[in-house]
Amino acid sequence: MLAPVERGALVGEFAAFVAGGAAVLGLVGAPGSGRTTELAALAARRHRGAEPAPTLWLRGADLRDDDGSVADAARRALARAVRIVAASDRAAGACAQATEDRTGSAERGRGEGEERAGRAERGRCDERSRTLPPDDLGDTSPERLAHLARTAGRPLLLLLDGPEEMPPVLAHRLAEWTDGTAAWLRETGARLVVACRGEYWEAAGAGFPEEMLHRPASAADAGPRFPEGETPPLLPPCVHLGDLREDEARQARARYRIPEAVLQDPDARHPLTLRLLSEIRAAHPDAPDTPLDRHDVFSAHLDLMCLRIAVRLAAENGLRGTAVRRLAAKVSGQVHEAARRSLGPGQGELDRKSFEAVFPWGQAPARLGGGTGWASAVLTEGILVPAAGGYRFAHEELADWIQGMHLDLDEALRALVHRRRTHPHGEHPLPVPHHRIGPVVQALLLLARQHGTRELAARLEELVHALEDDPHSWWAARLPAEVLLRVPDATPYTPLLRHLTDRLVAWRQQARPVPTAFGPEFWTSLPLPPDTRFDLLRRLVLADGPPHETGGPRFLDAAARLLTADPTAVQPLLARWFDDERPLPAAPHATVAKAAQALLHTHRHRALDDLTEVLVDSAHVRADELLAVLAEDEPSAVCRAVDRWAHDERPARRVAAVAYGLRAAPHVRTEADRELLRYAALALLARPADCTLHGGALALLVRDPHTRDRHLPQALGHFAAGDPQLPPDALVPALATHPDQVLDAFRARLRRPDAGAALRTLADVITPALARRVAALVREAVERRPETAADVAAYVDRRLEHGPTARTVLLPLVGGLLDGGTEQVRAALAAVLAAPGTPASRPLRQELLELLLSREQDPSVLMAVLHAAASLAEDDSLVARGLVHRTGLLLVRTPEGATCFDRGLVDLGRHVPGFAALVAGWLAETPQEWAAVVGPSARRMIENLAGVRVPA
Repeated sequence: MLAPVERGALVGEFAAFVAGGAAVLGLVGAPGSGRTTELAALAARRHRGAEPAPTLWLRGADLRDDDGSVADAARRALARAVRIVAASDRAAGACAQATEDRTGSAERGRGEGEERAGRAERGRCDERSRTLPPDDLGDTSPERLAHLARTAGRPLLLLLDGPEEMPPVLAHRLAEWTDGTAAWLRETGARLVVACRGEYWEAAGAGFPEEMLHRPASAADAGPRFPEGETPPLLPPCVHLGDLREDEARQARARYRIPEAVLQDPDARHPLTLRLLSEIRAAHPDAPDTPLDRHDVFSAHLDLMCLRIAVRLAAENGLRGTAVRRLAAKVSGQVHEAARRSLGPGQGELDRKSFEAVFPWGQAPARLGGGTGWASAVLTEGILVPAAGGYRFAHEELADWIQGMHLDLDEALRALVHRRRTHPHGEHPLPVPHHRIGPVVQALLLLARQHGTRELAARLEELVHALEDDPHSWWAARLPAEVLLRVPDATPYTPLLRHLTDRLVAWRQQARPVPTAFGPEFWTSLPLPPDTRFDLLRRLVLADGPPHETGGPRFLDAAARLLTADPTAVQPLLARWFDDERPLPAAPHATVAKAAQALLHTHRHRALDDLTEVLVDSAHVRADELLAVLAEDEPSAVCRAVDRWAHDERPARRVAAVAYGLRAAPHVRTEADRELLRYAALALLARPADCTLHGGALALLVRDPHTRDRHLPQALGHFAAGDPQLPPDALVPALATHPDQVLDAFRARLRRPDAGAALRTLADVITPALARRVAALVREAVERRPETAADVAAYVDRRLEHGPTARTVLLPLVGGLLDGGTEQVRAALAAVLAAPGTPASRPLRQELLELLLSREQDPSVLMAVLHAAASLAEDDSLVARGLVHRTGLLLVRTPEGATCFDRGLVDLGRHVPGFAALVAGWLAETPQEWAAVVGPSARRMIENLAGVRVPA
């Protein structure tokens, strides 16, 4: 038999377990994933090691109804081992002399017959030795063995394979048995590996104290995982055993001589399918390389086993030719009968009486063709094996598959799901163990194979409806989950999956429990096209809770893992989320679209160039926002994209080259990136048909010191003419080298109506000599075009934020505008100077505001100060109070001003939250101080708005 492929990650987990402090390791995998094989490999490694360590293998069938812990089964196993060892020692001495006497003549040359007689005699001695009483080997209890092993530094390791086979009575005492086992392991220092299905570990693992359970090294490297179709829900800490990794599967297929094209994922990585197919191909080496699935392999393997049994029976009963084939058909019928009978009460096994009725030990009945040897032939070929007081199929997954063919699906679903829903208070039989889900799943899969996907979809929909009525129904949740994970293609069930996503979101919003079977791992493992999967995940992120509340995996995290695993394929799918502006319950200020942006930005590094292409292809405002961020965070990647797009034959790409080249240019730090932008701009200029893009190309070239001299005159001409593709900030670097030409171009631009951006850009010129020339240019512009007042005020606001260094420029500029500027200009400046600003700008603002208040008499300008003061109220009410009062004193010097002040206070009280109550408090605190400022009608309106009485 070929050695199995070593699964390196699992070997590491076993080694970490033995060296660590945990006492129990759950090796959890679906049937056919290789649990037994990996236990055998572990036992072999411990035996072959430099310091052999004791290992005791147990099966669930070795447990008994009255066991209190695993120690009872271990004690029985050791007792059997002691008898065997003692018998072997006694037999060696008891038979040695007799054998020598009776076979001595054969050694002296007597014939072959005497030699055969000698060998037979030695066999009889071996047989008699089994009846000899065992020698006194001392205390051979598991406690004694565990103590010796712990003293030697090699803890005793118990391997419990298939605990699901434990007797039903003990299964109902599982909690008590688990407590006893935990106590015994603590007392003796022994270790336990439990190899089981996820459904068993769900309850059994939770019974062990959490500190006793081995945890995989990390979620990202936890050893083999459940593959597509076998992903478990949230379980107690365990090591997941699933299909082989791709490299392991490739090695296994080569070792088994299975051509690559015969099996497809996930069957091509499934351990049991590979092993059974290798046996089939060994028996039929000339078989064609026809594509197969797991169902085909199981069916062929069953036929092969039945044929082998028939050949063995035929040899014993003298049958040949077509009689053998007829006999194989009868064997197949009996195997199916055995499967049907094993569906009865119990753990899926046949009791001895049923086994003998199906496979007689003696003379077979006439309907089976007579003859003898049926039971021995079946056991010799290994399709069934002994298990405690009965027999079971050798391969658990094959057993589920064949039993599913004979399950009454309607009755099973009625008993497991629908009876409890329609008769919640009726009497029910003992619950079916969860690990017996296999035959029901296989029966549902068979329904799709025989009657089509529509029939299966209808059954699954009934189960989902049952789950809506009873959200705690384990079977109603787990059955559709397991079936959908195992179908070859889940696309026909997309409507059902969409309905299920809607229900999960609704249950989360209603604070109803969401079945763990439908967690993120389920959706990422479904056999679906990527676009369908991400459409479902887009719906499901609305079911995510805040990370600190959920505690478990989230759907957004699942999308992130898929993005990390295959960014090139996933990025376009996430870009489709940009149209979904629904808010996320976990983060109300975020939306699904913003979540997609965040994922793409966070995980951008593995496929940055691909991401830029995806975003420009999307042509979506959210994509533009993300590209703008990338231009700042990843300028090199955007420069590479600009170079590609500038040489692209698609006009839209060349437009994008200009737009994002200009965004990336201010953040470029390397000569290589500048060179990319330079060549991109030159390529655009070389296309006469793209004349509308030439302004942007020239903007890139004048930023570059290598090309500025040559292209600056042409760029300045475009700028002065108001070319929208040439932004003002592109000329700022050229001010240091060509100040006269650039300032002349700005002067021409400021004469045009669209001068706002140019004025704001000039605020970034902070070199003292240039700043003074710019200030003169600004004053000239506002004097010529008073309608630019708001833009001039924005310029002043930005310059104020440069702190005290701006005083030498701003004091003469603002002072001159306050003295000789128009009312419109002074009002715009008043709003800026009265604004709070940052700490760096506050002293200069206050100085200039004081300058304004000492000279200003125009009501409209002072009203601008009043409105700015109201905006200060929330942050600094004391400053706001003083500014409002001083403004009022200035306004009430004229009847018109007084009326404006009263009206302004009332309007602000109506529209600025909390302002009316604040003013009412000021009036109540110092009524005499405000009496000369606030008129009676305004005071009454403030009272009404604030809801408090203000003293006259």
